[in-house]
Amino acid sequence: MKNVEIRTLIKCKRLYFYEIAAKIGISEFTFTRWLREELDEDKRKRVLNAINELSGKES
Repeated sequence: MKNVEIRTLIKCKRLYFYEIAAKIGISEFTFTRWLREELDEDKRKRVLNAINELSGKES
């Protein structure tokens, strides 16, 4: 499985893919496709920032 760290973080923060996708400005389906392969640095930063903001931590 790809992007295990991000998937685990999402699960630990009790977030849903659709919430992160909406925060980034993409569809849930696009986000799911992103996670099929390892994320490049730009996408990874966008996803981690969205997770932090949604979990109450401003980055």
